[in-house]
Amino acid sequence: MTGRPRTAWLLSALLGSAAALGASALYAASRAKQAERRTPPIGAFLTVDGVRLHYVERGRGETLVLIHGNGTMIQDFLSSGIVDDLARRFRVIILDRPGYGYSDRPRGVWTPRAHATLYQKALQQLGVTQAVVLGHSWGTLVAIALALQAPRLVRSLVLASGYYYPTLRADVVLASPSAIPILGDVLRHTLSPIAGRALLPAMIKGMFAPAAIPARFDREFPTDMMLRPLQLRASAEDAALMTPVTVELQRHYRELNLPVVIIAGGADQIADVDRQSRRLHGEVSGSTLTVVPGLGHMIHHLAPDQVVAAVELAAQRARAVAA
Repeated sequence: MTGRPRTAWLLSALLGSAAALGASALYAASRAKQAERRTPPIGAFLTVDGVRLHYVERGRGETLVLIHGNGTMIQDFLSSGIVDDLARRFRVIILDRPGYGYSDRPRGVWTPRAHATLYQKALQQLGVTQAVVLGHSWGTLVAIALALQAPRLVRSLVLASGYYYPTLRADVVLASPSAIPILGDVLRHTLSPIAGRALLPAMIKGMFAPAAIPARFDREFPTDMMLRPLQLRASAEDAALMTPVTVELQRHYRELNLPVVIIAGGADQIADVDRQSRRLHGEVSGSTLTVVPGLGHMIHHLAPDQVVAAVELAAQRARAVAA
């Protein structure tokens, strides 16, 4: 191949690639707008340190704060049914974590401690002085960080299907490119939404495995919202940070001087119950552990009654400590 044909071939390949990326970007933007039209905000907004946060409140009584995991949003808890039950006895507050749902996510390192600082200030704006806090999956790290940073605010913890100790994880490796500035931005606005649409059904199935996906989740949870560029960035960054942040946080688990209720599925394929929940139970003095046999990671969907009971136990133990 002579120099001129080779140059022409290279130019054609570059132009073709640019055209394909441009088409992918238009497709991703169009699908993101469609997702937001189908799923408009369902709550209210507040601004903390320049970050606009979307939140929902249900019920009255003692305050209960629910913190969702990686990739999801407020609707994860709503579609599980536990909010319907808990709102009869608690003032339930759920925020879209930064970058999820309709909450902003400015550039920065969004560690669990950074999340906790934001939550503390948001709850202060909402007039909350004390709360029971439930975290699910990645949200358990935020809940723990909040309890460590604001012990007067957090009365007790419920930790559901959590990841607390560093392990080798394939999802951390796979998420890392999408979390890199510039490269990740290009991927999230072009190829990642298309690949995500193909992979998402299997990923969701794995979250519930070995159980089937509940009909209510399938019907009510807006999966298309998960594939918007901002939420893809938030999910990738959280996944990339998962192992490093546990290295720091695990040094402080023994400092948790409050009622802690831990609940997990015995067949969780995302966070191994023995290496995570049982180990934490052994380290946190006075904690309570419930393992529901045969169930997977989405314990609040698969065993809602047991999760509600865990919240009520945490609130009861908090009242006993205060008495």
